[in-house]
Amino acid sequence: MTETIINHIEITPGICGGKPRIAGHRIRVEDIVIWHESMGMSPDEIVSQYPTITLADVYAALSYYHDHFEEIRKQMEEDTTFAREMQAQTPSLVKQKLSQRHDR
Repeated sequence: MTETIINHIEITPGICGGKPRIAGHRIRVEDIVIWHESMGMSPDEIVSQYPTITLADVYAALSYYHDHFEEIRKQMEEDTTFAREMQAQTPSLVKQKLSQRHDR
């Protein structure tokens, strides 16, 4: 890793699931990727929404992502799969209440 990345990205077991994150924050590299790629936010917009991080942090996260593309994509897919499994196992209280009303 380059010094710039080392100064901006941390991986600490037990924090954020041991996933790469902005140093000193709980904002993961994958969060930056989602905001940038999926939500279409520019690095400047990300910093304006999360002013405790810097533009250099955002660019370091994006650089780290591109350097570790396969690994981070795999983590993101695993997170999505886990969330869907949990959602399927946990019934929606709103749906239950609506169903009960409908049954009456």
